[in-house]
Amino acid sequence: MSAIVSGPAKQHPVDHVWGRALVKGRATGRPVDGLSDDGRGSRPLRIGVIAPPWFELPPIGYGGIESVVADLVDQLSDRGHEVMLFGAGRDRTRATRFYSTFATPPSERLGTPVPEVIHAARAAAELRNARVDLVHDHTLAGPLLAYGRRVPTVVTMHGPVLGELGDYYAALGDAIEMVAISSSQRRLNPRLNWVGTVHNAIDVSSFPVRTHKDDFLLWLGRFCDEKAPHLAIDAARAVGRRIVLAGKCVEPAERAYFAREVEPRLGPDVDFVGQANAGRKRELLSRARALLFPVQWEEPFGMVLIEAMACGTPVVALRRGSVPEVVSDRVTGVIADTPADLPAAIRAAELLDPLACRKRAQELFDLPVMAAGYERVYRSVLARVAAASSTANGRSVA
Repeated sequence: MSAIVSGPAKQHPVDHVWGRALVKGRATGRPVDGLSDDGRGSRPLRIGVIAPPWFELPPIGYGGIESVVADLVDQLSDRGHEVMLFGAGRDRTRATRFYSTFATPPSERLGTPVPEVIHAARAAAELRNARVDLVHDHTLAGPLLAYGRRVPTVVTMHGPVLGELGDYYAALGDAIEMVAISSSQRRLNPRLNWVGTVHNAIDVSSFPVRTHKDDFLLWLGRFCDEKAPHLAIDAARAVGRRIVLAGKCVEPAERAYFAREVEPRLGPDVDFVGQANAGRKRELLSRARALLFPVQWEEPFGMVLIEAMACGTPVVALRRGSVPEVVSDRVTGVIADTPADLPAAIRAAELLDPLACRKRAQELFDLPVMAAGYERVYRSVLARVAAASSTANGRSVA
């Protein structure tokens, strides 16, 4: 199947049959061939990015990792790098070249192994002869193929790094260069081959900021024990505030949790609005007096935390996972040690300055900050690989 080319006419033969390659004409006017002697410098890089196959890029609705990947691809492209992106379905990013491994994302099979294995294999087949400086993989199965790759593979840890997953990444050893999305995640398993920490980010400018809030609290997430909306209801009720619950509740485990913990607590002071799309989410976040985040596990990063801060809305959260490094206590939110401390934390958070929340989001969690962090990781990895290669060549000559 031939590639579709925009811009100057070029021939880009594609030998796969599962999807199509979309090549987008974008002249940077800068050289892209070869590495500098030490792998450093300002020359644009050629980066192969492998996204998960479950949703389009960017996703229309649900799809947290896909959102992060799409935003990173756009930022890297804007910084002058050439990005070869692998995903499923349509592409609406600014990648230089896009390879669709599935004509339609297999969303209904999320969590099953075969689609992701097929996705990894098809991406690897294209990368075998691709001229890239490194590969940045965001999938579970993809890192298995790093061993046979001639260029480094950077892998972002979007989920847990303990238990069986920790054993998996430890077994891969130095075949992959691992990036944490928070320092707390990295501390959970220091034996892994960590090469950097880069916080997730959002387009802060796309979130409306309001300094005058409505008279309700907000919980936003996925209905499960780990996210604990039942604790948010209890805390809001203890201070006499109405709470709005907005979140995903479609899978059997989510429905079972809702029936067990949420339904018995429903009342006139609890407003369940279902899953919020991008526009509805921004509306709710900007209007709420505070976002409640009573997390019950060591969550490596909570995107909703920085989304709330971007809207000038303080966060009331439990001290778990990345919360202490994302939320500035008594500045952009209040961190509680136990669920019993949440009511007092709500009262304190309502006194905080919304503009301080927005300022921290802009300074630490805006998209250019994340892109610059990954670029530093890429250049550091390439410099180390170049230095090791130079040393090895010197020894062989000797």
